[in-house]
Amino acid sequence: MEITQDGFLGGRLTLAQPKDGYRAGIDPVLLAAACPAKQGEDVLELGCGVGVASLCLAARLPGVRLHGVEILPDYAQLARANAAQNKVEFEVQVSCVSARPTAFYDREFHQIIMNPPYFEAHASSIPADAGRASGRAEQVALYHWIDLAAKRLRPKGYLTLIQRVERLPDILLGFQGRLGSISVQPLAPRDGRAPHLVLVRARKSGRAAFQLLGTKSLHLGLAHAQDRPDYAPEISAILRDGAEFFWHR
Repeated sequence: MEITQDGFLGGRLTLAQPKDGYRAGIDPVLLAAACPAKQGEDVLELGCGVGVASLCLAARLPGVRLHGVEILPDYAQLARANAAQNKVEFEVQVSCVSARPTAFYDREFHQIIMNPPYFEAHASSIPADAGRASGRAEQVALYHWIDLAAKRLRPKGYLTLIQRVERLPDILLGFQGRLGSISVQPLAPRDGRAPHLVLVRARKSGRAAFQLLGTKSLHLGLAHAQDRPDYAPEISAILRDGAEFFWHR
């Protein structure tokens, strides 16, 4: 596996990734920013890949205790190596989210984060590379990801995830009777365009009313007009400085 060293959070993190496999973009960085963790809490990432989301979270909150589940052994080992390179403790188990017994079956967590594959297996061509296939197309139904999260959360613990907007009905169906206090944050590429992603937060034993928040645009303007990044200020602060994402009503 050929490896590249890539910078995140304006160079605060340098992480190894496969050159030709699944490569993290901005989605896991946004996921980390949206997690409402506090220092000292245990955080579990399902499908952690090489550890981008978890390590971005640790850069913002050095006191969190990180745990991860990853189906591909090579990626799990890269996650451990990336954590060591950045002087962060990160316990990673190699497992499938639908395995029985489930990973960390005897543990509960304050926070769970996940960036599941965006496409159902029948709705997308599956790449030949195992890493790309695992990151792009479901090998396990989204329900199983939510099921594991609901079982491993502590009472009042939060699940935070990022997913394509068309998968929102599946997410809400999976939450039914398990997780409440749901907040949905649509994300659009630019002003005037329909949302393509959603950040979703839900709480175990939560009873607050459902919230559908106003759409946020990732980029400024109606079209890209410059030869440099044009992220909206809030998004730029997340991507470059590791800022927290605020769940506004």
